[in-house]
Amino acid sequence: MKKYLLGYDLGSSSIKASLIDAATGQSVASAQSPAEEMPMLAVHAGWAEQDPEMWWEHAQKSLQACLKKSGVSGADIAAIGISYQMHGLVCVDKDQKVLRPSIIWCDSRAVEIGRHAFQSLGADYSLKHLLNSPGNFTASKLKWVKDNEPAVFERIHKVMLPGDYLAMKLTGDIVTTASGLSEGMFWDYTAGAPSEKLLSLYGIPASMLATQVPTFSIHGKVTKAMAQLIGLQEGTPVSYRAGDQPNNAFSLNVLNNGETAATAGTSGVIYSVTDKNAYDPKSRVNTFIHVNDHKPVKSNGVLLCINGTGILNSWLRKQACGNGSLYEYDQINKIAAEAPIGADGLSVLPFGNGAERVLEDKNLDASFHGLNFNRHGQAHVFRAAQEGIVFALKYGFDVLQGMGLSTKVIRAGHANMFLSPLFREAFVNTIGAPLELYDTDGAKGAALGAGVGAGVYGSFEEAFRGLKIIRTEQPSSTLTDQYKKAYQTWQAHLQKTL
Repeated sequence: MKKYLLGYDLGSSSIKASLIDAATGQSVASAQSPAEEMPMLAVHAGWAEQDPEMWWEHAQKSLQACLKKSGVSGADIAAIGISYQMHGLVCVDKDQKVLRPSIIWCDSRAVEIGRHAFQSLGADYSLKHLLNSPGNFTASKLKWVKDNEPAVFERIHKVMLPGDYLAMKLTGDIVTTASGLSEGMFWDYTAGAPSEKLLSLYGIPASMLATQVPTFSIHGKVTKAMAQLIGLQEGTPVSYRAGDQPNNAFSLNVLNNGETAATAGTSGVIYSVTDKNAYDPKSRVNTFIHVNDHKPVKSNGVLLCINGTGILNSWLRKQACGNGSLYEYDQINKIAAEAPIGADGLSVLPFGNGAERVLEDKNLDASFHGLNFNRHGQAHVFRAAQEGIVFALKYGFDVLQGMGLSTKVIRAGHANMFLSPLFREAFVNTIGAPLELYDTDGAKGAALGAGVGAGVYGSFEEAFRGLKIIRTEQPSSTLTDQYKKAYQTWQAHLQKTL
């Protein structure tokens, strides 16, 4: 009997599910729900929330679509893995009922709380023990709830990350990982345990944290009630979970010192693996425990995130109509390619999706610079937007390089912004490193991780035997010079805006 692995990717736009044939590592079906983007609640400027129950609804729908497409029985699924949007806060009571909407990754409300904590804890402690400023991460968001919604805080039994919540719905167990605790900024790297000092400063009882389990292990098993509800087998293990960026790196087999992964979805990320407790003194990039960290071998991932990436491209698509209907993204890419490198002097700062860590938690909003009504058209705007995203990634990539992290090649899934030939060209010639694109995604990576955690695979090598490279892009000396000049113009606009 064939074995299949189920992977979930809980994003801020949709919930994707993938079924993988465990023997070949190849996808047999995938589906996402909803077809369009899930809504975000923004009650105030800089806020961003989502209802966890909405995630659960779409997780069920994407699974049912997968089972229907493939004809696979839920009884043939050997294990479940979960990838999820990082840094979100989910609060539940003793009955596992959600107490308030999740404060998600791009919400900026806790910036000042994190800044004050950095001052109170001191730079020496924060950087050596947390490897970061407490910043606008999950712990600071929980402190915001404590300060502003005390009645809610008093009812909290456990706090979780989005992936922990989805696993709880399936298994009834509330657990998390060291990697998850580190992304929430709860982790003390020196002690190898949650930071008592930060919890004490914020007035958060350690009992609120979910129980820690290894990333690759049995985190819980599907309950009888859930099995009957969604068509899975009772007792099916949830055996892997990771934040979307560590998981993206895992899905690309980026596990060793010096290896680097990238994504360009709603947000854009460059994630580089190191065997050191590396940190940026200004916390413009952030260090988290990587999925394969296991004593005595240290494995951390240093994450550069640009919030305003695919969301900028999506926003432009919604504003620019062709013949009364929305452009497809490939149309936008073709139109953008009609403009020259540098978009004839037009630059876009893509920082319109909340406070940007790479800018030391400043919230600049997005802006256009050098716009000339007599010279610039739609092609220039589309091109300047894609270049602006790449240039923002380059700005942060220089921070990674300044920390001593080396990158010989960058791996990415053949998806989202990397589907654009113009974006790929700008990326390799601005960053200055080759780009390898693979036939994989977060849901597929989560499924393979589940296979490792449940013992279906005996090693990472066995899990990735089906990983296939689609194409490689190399920098060109001629184009590199042109993009360097355009980047310098962009950078000058950024410095003036800052």
